[in-house]
Amino acid sequence: MSISDPVANMLTNIRNATLVRKEFVDIPASKMIGKILEIFKNDGYIEDFKLMKDNVQGSYKVYLKYNVKKPVIIGIKRISTPGLRIYKKFNEIPRVLNGLGTAVLSTSKGILSDKDARKNKIGGEVLCYIW
Repeated sequence: MSISDPVANMLTNIRNATLVRKEFVDIPASKMIGKILEIFKNDGYIEDFKLMKDNVQGSYKVYLKYNVKKPVIIGIKRISTPGLRIYKKFNEIPRVLNGLGTAVLSTSKGILSDKDARKNKIGGEVLCYIW
């Protein structure tokens, strides 16, 4: 069975795993998913992730992060969908929770966080919010 929106599938897997306090979750691998997970790790939302070469595509094992049994990820939301793409200029990039959260964008320079996109003055497609 093919997945029509792998980013939404990844976000849903992470959201569901944090709700039931799982230690890790497996997500089908792709280059875009890897870049998004790298942003999540750099911003401190997940502990770590590793690429597991188990079949042709492989999968990422994402280790979730908790503070005193409370998940670090409070909310995670898909913004741009395959049916409705959302694009923003660099000066229109939204601030998630007044800068406490992170918006992930797909730009001409690759997948960037909102802070990096503003610093480089690059707009793009708003993929998701995490806070």
